[in-house]
Amino acid sequence: MNNPINRPARGARPSGQFVRGKSGGNTQTKKYQPRPKKTNYHQTASKTPVFRHLKNTPTKNKGAKTQIAPLVNLSKNIRIIPLGGVEEVGKNMMVLEYLNDILIFDAGVQFTTEESPGIDYILPNTTYLEERQDKIRGLIITHGHLDHIGGIPYIIDKIGNPPLYGSNLTTLMIKKKMEEFPTQGKQMNYKIVEAGEKIKLGNLTLKFFPVTHSIPGALGISIETPLGNVVITGDLKLEHSNETPTAKEEKTWGELGQDNNLLLIADSTNVEKPGYSMPEQVVYDNIEQIIKYTKGRLIVGTFASQFERMIKIFEIAEKYGKKIITEGRSINTNLEIAKLSGLFTPKKDSVIPSSEIGNYPADRIIILATGSQGEEFAALTRLATKKHKYIFLNERDTVVLSSSIVPGNELAVRRLEDNLYRYDLKVIHYRVSDVHSTGHGNAQELAWINQKVGARFFMPAYGHHSMLKVHAEIAKSLGIPPANIVVPDNGSIIEIQDAGQKIVILKEKAPSGLMMVDGLSVGNMQEVVIRDRQCLAQDGIFVIIVTIDLKTKRLKKSPDIISRGFVYLRESQELLKKARYIAKTIVEKATQNGKPVDFDQIKVEVAGGVSRLLLQTTNKRPIVIPVILGF
Repeated sequence: MNNPINRPARGARPSGQFVRGKSGGNTQTKKYQPRPKKTNYHQTASKTPVFRHLKNTPTKNKGAKTQIAPLVNLSKNIRIIPLGGVEEVGKNMMVLEYLNDILIFDAGVQFTTEESPGIDYILPNTTYLEERQDKIRGLIITHGHLDHIGGIPYIIDKIGNPPLYGSNLTTLMIKKKMEEFPTQGKQMNYKIVEAGEKIKLGNLTLKFFPVTHSIPGALGISIETPLGNVVITGDLKLEHSNETPTAKEEKTWGELGQDNNLLLIADSTNVEKPGYSMPEQVVYDNIEQIIKYTKGRLIVGTFASQFERMIKIFEIAEKYGKKIITEGRSINTNLEIAKLSGLFTPKKDSVIPSSEIGNYPADRIIILATGSQGEEFAALTRLATKKHKYIFLNERDTVVLSSSIVPGNELAVRRLEDNLYRYDLKVIHYRVSDVHSTGHGNAQELAWINQKVGARFFMPAYGHHSMLKVHAEIAKSLGIPPANIVVPDNGSIIEIQDAGQKIVILKEKAPSGLMMVDGLSVGNMQEVVIRDRQCLAQDGIFVIIVTIDLKTKRLKKSPDIISRGFVYLRESQELLKKARYIAKTIVEKATQNGKPVDFDQIKVEVAGGVSRLLLQTTNKRPIVIPVILGF
């Protein structure tokens, strides 16, 4: 069994490092030695130790104004521009530019956090592409997860509606997504491609190869250029048995490694985890045992995009004579897509509606539900909060959460588990049993892939900046010279120059400001809007209304105050009294001796004076809105 990639003891010299090579099977750690000279691309092995965790290097100032680099000597250079997905997990979009051709890879969304209140999704910034629509030859999709396809409805018209390339399943998922946007992408041009196929777009040839991920139809792409091939993995892991990659993986990556590979762009999502990821077959075996031996109803919560796992649950349920109830729009949608794509055909009587749950013994019922992340309106949450019309949980039920916790959802999942446990039922999740496997490769898998491809240059992608840095350190330990590794930011313009001998990040950047979906509007929302929303969420709002008699230049009455989310007014009378006094004093001073009323100046002074009072008194900064009226 391979040694995982571990941090050396403080002050200790690591005993061995990965060595690049083309041999199959496990990648063993061994003493430093020169790298095999498969091509003249590679130098002797680096002595940089492999660390599991690195200090997170600050990213560049996103608030700075960005400029697009001039197209100088582009005929001799290849450009790679990540417009999203290298400073976060999500909103993946990669651009390759050569001569007069632009290829776009993926167009995903990023799900929002409490840092962006009120925002539905965050999109890649496509300004660079919008200004070069005539050069775009196609939008190529690696697989059907929303962080790779979710942005298509919002950006496809903006970039000139180029042809869209993807596998059959991926294309079906995009078509289903586009049904929610009847006014967008009316002229969509879908092109289905499969693993092993080659196509030519402009002056570039693309070769598609299969990759293992948590969704069928996932593809990697090798782009052939005169300088060498650019290999983009997309999201992936390795299919392996006891940490030995299968013959299928050996064949795919072995054949790919025979090409003249110039640059590898690889998934970094799970790079901080050592060793190999858990094989999906382990999950299948455990779920089968749970289905076989559970007494009472079984409720399985999982990601709707886990096609193969859902199909496997159907197969196991049918094997043991169980009936399945599907709960959740996304699960029903994806199961319909799976049928259309030919992935599976359930038996006629294996699926029943929830209204018929009482017609069968409890131990013959399996409920497949959405909501394993604790989403407010998902099926599992409705079950846990007694809001389902037909299904009511009890102590004989067993709930399997066949998913990991997406970062940011920890509290929501904990709340869901708390609600489930109130029924005294049994809950099985990935922390106590192997009921979920990731779709992303761990460090040893990514190192194995890097060795197999054997590219001259390396660029980690698909993850936070810290993940990319860890991946870069692993690449160094494999013997790739530091000068041949780039760690980009969103909008970085990477050029392969000098006939493929050098890779650099230009000082200029493509626009990378946040593009947000806010209700029906899509655009570059100003930071002040987000800041105001954060302030409202944290400290509330304080409105003070002042009415001035324009004839006498005096207040008509004591200022009115409206407060929301700040303080309870009935218990804060002393504070309100002080706020009214400050507003009254400012107005009287501004209008003394018959001065004309300067409404704008009074607004500024009232806002400033009241804000200082509230901060000093409560240590909070609500949004203070003065309303000055004159009659």
